[in-house]
Amino acid sequence: MRLLTHLRHVDLAVPDYAKQLDFYAGVWGLTKVAEDSGISFLAAEGSPEQYVVRLRKAEEKRLDLVSYGAACAADVDTLAERLSAGGVRLISQPGTVDTPGGGYGFRFFDVDGRTVEVSADVEVRQHRRIEEKESIPVKLSHVVLNSPDLNRTREWYERHLGFRLSDTLSSPHMGEVMHFMRISNQHHSMALAKGPHTSLHHISFEMRGIDEYMRGSGRVIRAGARKIWGPGRHMAGDNTFTYFLDPHGNTVEYTTELECLDEDTWHPHVYDFSQPEVTDQWGTANPMNELVAKESFNDPDRGVFVAPPV
Repeated sequence: MRLLTHLRHVDLAVPDYAKQLDFYAGVWGLTKVAEDSGISFLAAEGSPEQYVVRLRKAEEKRLDLVSYGAACAADVDTLAERLSAGGVRLISQPGTVDTPGGGYGFRFFDVDGRTVEVSADVEVRQHRRIEEKESIPVKLSHVVLNSPDLNRTREWYERHLGFRLSDTLSSPHMGEVMHFMRISNQHHSMALAKGPHTSLHHISFEMRGIDEYMRGSGRVIRAGARKIWGPGRHMAGDNTFTYFLDPHGNTVEYTTELECLDEDTWHPHVYDFSQPEVTDQWGTANPMNELVAKESFNDPDRGVFVAPPV
């Protein structure tokens, strides 16, 4: 039985906190909803989530946390019991969540040592419909994580958290390099990428539509942020993409029109990403090459198996 409902937020720690906050709350188009001594919470205007990104000032850059939602407190308890019985290391027992919106949740380590949170009963944020030509994120779309042992990580998320495989990218020379994983009919709320170390690959934000996606991409380009790849349209997930680097070298994406699939009839594809139309159906993006790929390997996350401050 699947107990997770959706992706809530991704939490980052950075040394230059002010520069990072300026980027996400400025050019990227999120809204700062709370701040307290080196921690800020950023919402997407179209999302009912209290926040989709949390920034924390720290000496070392790291991925602090990936947070998922559950339908109710009973599901949180059930999941905690299952994980504990399955040998998963819990950081905290289910209880009150003291971040904006409150709720009931707990934290644990995944197989690669990342901190994961699951929560329910978080207060819904007052949000609004994003208007035509308004080029700010509607919501958090998905997160992609680098893993040095791709299939071990995939199997862990399937076994313990109920993720299902949607599609895989592979090539004759490199074998399997990415698994797209879902917890709903959305093609993926998480993907796992084959990387040299455990780290964040990218965070993706959903835009209202193609025009808003292009306008937003243009705004970020004009602001001088480094564009890595795009604009284009992937085959797996059928979504658009433009990837940029944030001030600390994390990859962030604007996307739209991510595929919703029929889970009862869906069969995963294995796409050969050495075929250019697989990575970009439109043919408008700069070619995917080793230099582009290496940008998203990111810095090794040395925070594994060390729980971040609450």
